[in-house]
Amino acid sequence: MFESLLNALPVALQFESLISLFLGTLIGILIGALPGLNPVMAIALMLPLTYGFDPIIALGLVAGIYNGSMYGGSIPAILLNIPGTPAAIATTFDGYPMTRKGEGGLALKTACWSSAIGGIVSALALMTLAPMLAKVTLAFGPAEYFWVAVFGLVSIALLVGKDASKGMLCALLGVIIGLVGVDTISGAERFTFDTLYLVGGFELLVVLIGLYAVPPVLEMAEKRNESYFNAESFRVSPGGGALGLLRRHWRTWSRSSLIGVAVGILPGAGGNLAALLSYNEAKRKSSEPESFGTGNPVGIAAAESGNSADNAAAMIPSLTLGIPGNLIAALVLGALMIHGLQPGPQLFTRAPDVVFGFMWQMLLTAMLLLLLGGMVATRLFAQVLRMPSALLVPTTLVLMAVGVYTVNGNVMDLYVMLGFGLLGYLLNRLGFPLAPVVLGVLLGPMAEQNFRLTMLIAQNDWTVLFTRPISLGIVALLAAVLLSQLWKTLRQRVRSAAHSEQR
Repeated sequence: MFESLLNALPVALQFESLISLFLGTLIGILIGALPGLNPVMAIALMLPLTYGFDPIIALGLVAGIYNGSMYGGSIPAILLNIPGTPAAIATTFDGYPMTRKGEGGLALKTACWSSAIGGIVSALALMTLAPMLAKVTLAFGPAEYFWVAVFGLVSIALLVGKDASKGMLCALLGVIIGLVGVDTISGAERFTFDTLYLVGGFELLVVLIGLYAVPPVLEMAEKRNESYFNAESFRVSPGGGALGLLRRHWRTWSRSSLIGVAVGILPGAGGNLAALLSYNEAKRKSSEPESFGTGNPVGIAAAESGNSADNAAAMIPSLTLGIPGNLIAALVLGALMIHGLQPGPQLFTRAPDVVFGFMWQMLLTAMLLLLLGGMVATRLFAQVLRMPSALLVPTTLVLMAVGVYTVNGNVMDLYVMLGFGLLGYLLNRLGFPLAPVVLGVLLGPMAEQNFRLTMLIAQNDWTVLFTRPISLGIVALLAAVLLSQLWKTLRQRVRSAAHSEQR
């Protein structure tokens, strides 16, 4: 295997391959930075154009767009509180507050380095552990996926925000929104109110932009006569170089990258779950958990390294078993088939240069982020903050409208976006966290579908949920999160009672 890796390195370093990596990464950063556009759309449009190219050139474009978009999504998340991609949800928690404090430059630099580190770790895992980690994927059945979804949903609802009850209510609201549409098991329509638009459910990107992008725009409009951003204190090149970031965040990067790799090998989980779980774990391990959500760079480091570590790891089941880990992995399989290569275990012996060359490309594009992201994108996109709010508000609204309309070409999506925007604005005003709502939309249907599949396979024997070793391990982690939250609540009540008695 290592001999094949070494032989594939010159293939990945060909001039044409390097050009495709450079262009792909640049396109990926731009795609991620524009809300509404996504890497799946970009790669799907690119693949037909590469039909006459060498497979390694086509895969280089895919690798560049994939890794570049993960960092690109953090740019509007940090500067405008708009997640450029669904995986950038957790980046908004601390990225946007840092921008409001005049630390947008540091936030962008932290996001760039974190994305690069996560991508490098993920690519190394793909290179060295692919066959072994693929077996882990096979060990997960519907019961395990059900518990993974429940664990993600409950942990986010409890740990994000100051009030656990509000978090759980928002998670429940997200689950209800996610259940709108056709039931995937029975084919019955749910909550559609005989409306054709709702048959397919709510588009995730429309919900995401509505909840996260519209509320800050409304806040900007409210303060149109004030200086919304302190542009003079915005530091594009903040103090503290690479060594400083490494010294501060190496533990967070290591932990979050491992979480991202673990989530990546599970088909269908996605970078958004990896980022949120990494963020939660960083908050749980922190000595100052109350600082998260107020502009703590550790939150950005955890979220960005977690979602980027999902990238190459999602290719592990795709390349070794032919099982796509996500939509982009499915497009990679399509790219291989377009060029006459059949995905699966035989691919490693029939076309080792292509497979291992693609692994090198995932590693090289992660490294390219430090050049293109740190030296070009940060300086370029940061200038958006120097726009007066009178221009920033309509410009942001236009970008959102164009991005949402390009998803399906449906004007109704714009009204739905505004509706969710008003909902998000109301929840913000009432102190309800938005992250559990989005996670409920993502994980609610996943939990329900896998629970019902488990019941069908086990003939309604619910004990099967607690008999498999992996399921028991996830249940134990879930119980630990719940007990730690209960203990934290009890301690706060005791302290409050003691403080009241002293008064």
